[in-house]
Amino acid sequence: MKLELYKDAALTRDLPEHRLRRGDIVKLVDHHVAPDNTEGYSIEVFNAIGDTIAVTSVPAAALETLREDEVFSARTL
Repeated sequence: MKLELYKDAALTRDLPEHRLRRGDIVKLVDHHVAPDNTEGYSIEVFNAIGDTIAVTSVPAAALETLREDEVFSARTL
């Protein structure tokens, strides 16, 4: 699944090492392929006021596109 760079996506799994949860919104900043041909993305995560709180890489399977039947919500880290 190829996602468009610089767009928002949602996590499909928790990333406890970054205090992120399934459903959190991330920005896709780079696409890469590992030596074993696994696709992945570098992501940047922002808090509600726009400050960067995490930059990391995840496999493509950890992301999904946003849908029109979804709404944003806020939660405390």
